[in-house]
Amino acid sequence: MPKLRISWKEYGRRLEATKAFLTEKEMDAMLVTGGVNIFYLSNFYHMTTERPAALVVPLEGEMAFMGPLLEVDHLKHQTQLVPNVYTYLDYPGETHPIDLFAGWLKEMGLGKAKIVADNPAGAAGGMGYEGPPLSEKMPDATFEKLGRFFWDMRLKKTEEELALMRESAKWGNLAHRYLQEYTSPGLWDAEVSLMASAEATSIMKRTLGPEFKTVKGSRAASAGFRGQVGWKSAMPHCVSVTKMLEVGDVLVTGAGADVGGYGSELERTMIIGEPTEKQRKYFDVMVRSQDASIEALKPGNTCADVDKASRKVIIDAGYESLLRHHTGHGIGLQGHEPPFLDIGNPQVLEPGMVVSIEPGIYELGYAGFRHSDTAVITEDSHELITFYPRDIDSMTIL
Repeated sequence: MPKLRISWKEYGRRLEATKAFLTEKEMDAMLVTGGVNIFYLSNFYHMTTERPAALVVPLEGEMAFMGPLLEVDHLKHQTQLVPNVYTYLDYPGETHPIDLFAGWLKEMGLGKAKIVADNPAGAAGGMGYEGPPLSEKMPDATFEKLGRFFWDMRLKKTEEELALMRESAKWGNLAHRYLQEYTSPGLWDAEVSLMASAEATSIMKRTLGPEFKTVKGSRAASAGFRGQVGWKSAMPHCVSVTKMLEVGDVLVTGAGADVGGYGSELERTMIIGEPTEKQRKYFDVMVRSQDASIEALKPGNTCADVDKASRKVIIDAGYESLLRHHTGHGIGLQGHEPPFLDIGNPQVLEPGMVVSIEPGIYELGYAGFRHSDTAVITEDSHELITFYPRDIDSMTIL
């Protein structure tokens, strides 16, 4: 049976690292308001809304959750690591949640503590939230900004995390296979995406059995076009399209799967109908650019080295004006994480880092061309965990 979630032992290691950080910085507690990092430390994943929620990690003692009542049942169902729970009915309430947070922190003995927080205001602050800063309600406590602690901790993946990401790549591959098989002139991109995602999710759930549970939504595996259809394929972050698929369209796809909250990224450029000479030329440059960036993926090289390698192919082909973004980015619990494969980033690649490799070229009004694969930096090179075909013949739909 493949690994489907992070072990409680791994969560224990993360908590130990967090408390070691508090000791080193001479802090009494950490306050975490970001939903992804709450999940990273506790295995509790929730919908972040205007309602303030926070995980308290004291240097001494057990973790506590402060948040809306409607999340408590989810928390108790998902994790055993947060025994102390403080709740309010809803926001803004008769008593503002920040006033309650201040009172609860004082109950925990942190009224005069030194607290490091991802958001010293005490709330993530989305969806129209308004409230006073926590420091205003706790004048005897000291609040400091957390900085890059979680980004640094999540930068290099453990073997458990890598196992989940490799499993994600397998099912993303299946979802993309269905996407390609269902792609046909006369259909809307949304129709194809729904059919492919539903079939891949069904097979994934039936295969992995009752132990498998999605973390971030009901669809375990998904694939689609994100609006990059026809001339809109030249818009890298397009979100909608207003026409059906037709012969001659260039399609930029995306596929992945949620395994224990971790993901992977697989993207391909497909062409409906026999490719034109121009399409073949652009496709070839894009693939050679990706090949160059993959070759540069090894410990000791910098993120800038990888971006320069892919850019050189594109620039030498005379297509510098068609560049719209850098070569790639880190991936894990989130679709975009450090490190960023950018010409301005001198960060050295190290074993355990996981990145997308996705250079592209885009001619507005015509088409865009981009493949993306997920790669792990190894001790002496790299490992591609996505494995879908990349050649133009395989990506042509006749």
